[in-house]
Amino acid sequence: MKITRIDHVGVCVGNMDVAIPLWLRLLTGLTPASREVVASHATEAAFLDCAQGSAPVSASVELISPAGKNEGLEKFLERNKGKAGLHHLAFAVDDLAAALRELDALGVPLIDKVPRAGARGHLVGFLHPKATDGVLVELVQDHHHAKDAR
Repeated sequence: MKITRIDHVGVCVGNMDVAIPLWLRLLTGLTPASREVVASHATEAAFLDCAQGSAPVSASVELISPAGKNEGLEKFLERNKGKAGLHHLAFAVDDLAAALRELDALGVPLIDKVPRAGARGHLVGFLHPKATDGVLVELVQDHHHAKDAR
């Protein structure tokens, strides 16, 4: 598995309409990139990119909130007493399907053994937090090095 970069840091928020302006006002180097509902995950996601001028995006902050019945995000917010918090760390990999196969063969606990559709049209796969001592890690098919993940 080749990790190519940190793709994004996921922050769970209770109210997207409050969180987006707050982050953009406080961290002026962030640029709003996209906002969407990912129905298959019952999640709303807003990406704030770190980019300077014409330079390529180096990483993003993904604000996420439940959009429908998402027990994981709802429990996260409940444990945080409704406050936002760091939810996951996402790494871009050159070949997501191969990375998940490799980790599975090593016995690493996975939430996803095969890539699935995620926000921004990317393929994603999650390691179970048991694998990383409680940290939720997402692997993202690097769109700069995209390969067929089937």
